[in-house]
Amino acid sequence: MEALEYEIKELIISSLSLEDISADEIDSTSPLFVEGLGLDSIDALELGLALQKRYGVSLSADSEETRRHFSSVRALSEFVASSRA
Repeated sequence: MEALEYEIKELIISSLSLEDISADEIDSTSPLFVEGLGLDSIDALELGLALQKRYGVSLSADSEETRRHFSSVRALSEFVASSRA
């Protein structure tokens, strides 16, 4: 699971062009939006597309479930792992 979390951190950095941060600096349990990384709704769309391309997962645009998956890197990696199974 740690390898997947690291992969997702790298995907966040590359898909959102966050050049001033490294994967090691992103806490897997910190919020991705507002506090934590401070991402916004545009970032969520871009990240959702990147996740769909990379892992073939499908996310519904504005559901409570999707918001839960996007709460942290750990939640995203758990979602990707369960979608693969």
